[in-house]
Amino acid sequence: MTIVKQISLFDIQELLDLESSRRFDAIFSTFDVQPIFQLFSKKTLRGAPRECNYGAMIQSLIIRIVERIPTVKDLVKRLVNAPLFRLDCGFLVSDSVPSEASYSRMIRVISESDVMDTMQDELIQTAFIEGFLCDEHLGFDATHFEARDASKPSEKKEAAPPKKRGRKSKEEHAAWLTEQAEIEANLTTYEKKLEAQLTIPANILWRDIPIEPNWGIKKNSEGKNTFWYGFKGHLAVSTKSQYIVARLMSSGNLSDSKAAIPLLKKVAELVPNHFTTAIFDAGYDYEPIYRQALSQTMRAVIPYNVRREGEIIGLDQHFRPTCVREHSYCYDSFDEKYRTLKFTRPKECETCPLREDSLCQKVFKIKCETDIRKYTYPARGSELWKKLYKERTAVERVNAYLKQFFQLNNIRHRTGRKAKLHFNLVTFIYNACKLAVDRINAQLQALSEAA
Repeated sequence: MTIVKQISLFDIQELLDLESSRRFDAIFSTFDVQPIFQLFSKKTLRGAPRECNYGAMIQSLIIRIVERIPTVKDLVKRLVNAPLFRLDCGFLVSDSVPSEASYSRMIRVISESDVMDTMQDELIQTAFIEGFLCDEHLGFDATHFEARDASKPSEKKEAAPPKKRGRKSKEEHAAWLTEQAEIEANLTTYEKKLEAQLTIPANILWRDIPIEPNWGIKKNSEGKNTFWYGFKGHLAVSTKSQYIVARLMSSGNLSDSKAAIPLLKKVAELVPNHFTTAIFDAGYDYEPIYRQALSQTMRAVIPYNVRREGEIIGLDQHFRPTCVREHSYCYDSFDEKYRTLKFTRPKECETCPLREDSLCQKVFKIKCETDIRKYTYPARGSELWKKLYKERTAVERVNAYLKQFFQLNNIRHRTGRKAKLHFNLVTFIYNACKLAVDRINAQLQALSEAA
């Protein structure tokens, strides 16, 4: 009997356990730091030369995340005390170690630009071109992390005067309508209703998202409310390869659902017509999100979230028709051309005395446009729907990786703009490590096939 030895997959943990020089080389080979370096290049040849080695400083800032060095102060201390580490970061023997103030000025300049967004997009497209981002399903979720800033005391609101009871006069009603129109016109992009995002371009949605720290609230596993002062990170993760295809940081008080459409539009810009399924949890169950997914020819797999709705007679919990004796019809197939779900007679009808009665219908065909929240493809309650929804756990694993291994929780800067840089840097380094691991696995696979 022949024994086939399978090669174990090389993962991110093994990458982080490699010798430092090999580990850094593998990560830096996945991207080019020139876009960041250009922010510090001199416009003219005149004047004094640059005193700092900005290329090495940028690399050391990235290595700080990989090596889990908690602060810039500790990074400077290690650069002073470890000559080999200083060389691994790219510093020359003749270079002096930059001060904390130099790093602070560099971080401020990078945070004021969009260079990390450009580099992130290029990295994702590289993984797609090289064939490592080949899966077609995306998982969406949000994770919270606290700010370095101190929370602001809440402002005391004056008690509103009691409202006048009874119907308004015509003059009062006209004045009220004018007031409401002015309020609606002055709303920011993310204060408007969710359906307004469908017609707003992606670049405006990304530009206008609030990033200043604020109070957030969510329910824990025990159903109790937990509060934090800080931010939310919204991720769109490929479920098999686990790349962060799109990411967005917002204030802690922004609803998760309001970041779904910007992420979907970003995915459509990066890799158009590639992903086929968008998987969300019940907090994203809003009709505009279904509309946006359909406009990108994607299936939306979202658990139904009941909102002040009474019992629907003639349908079960998955909105499948039921017979007279309340047995659920079986999902049979989906007609792509007419976007229609087909349900056939339940098995219990084979022995039912009412099977020949006119009240017992053999087949139901329901168009998805009847209610795109209730009637989705794959149909709710089907095996395919359950199988796809299980893949959403990929984004939760990535959230855990970012917090445990890439210091997402360790924000050392104040203000939302610098916190956004930290978030973008963490997600970018995660993708770079993932691409480095995939390349090493591809090389090992090629060597095994050659042998």
